[in-house]
Amino acid sequence: MQLVLHPDPQTDIVEAADWYDQRASGLGDEFLAEVDAALATVTERAHVWPTWPGAGHVQPPIQRYLLSRFRFYAIGYQHFEDQVLVLAVVHARRRPFYWLHRADE
Repeated sequence: MQLVLHPDPQTDIVEAADWYDQRASGLGDEFLAEVDAALATVTERAHVWPTWPGAGHVQPPIQRYLLSRFRFYAIGYQHFEDQVLVLAVVHARRRPFYWLHRADE
């Protein structure tokens, strides 16, 4: 399975890591490490996680993987036959669908 990041999630990730670093030195690096591990997990088992509530009208559906330590952050992705397209890494409770248009690009 191939992992493909839409061009915008990198910005999502960097902004979140910067925010965490402002709260505590090194916390941004811990966030980045969890995101990396989560992306690896999603790539290995993309079919496991549920459809993102409210985003099921898109085809293929957008699925949601919640980070464990940074529990309000989620990875939104689409699972195709041979690839996982990551559309967003976002705070799931703040403007949760501002990125939804990425599925149409």
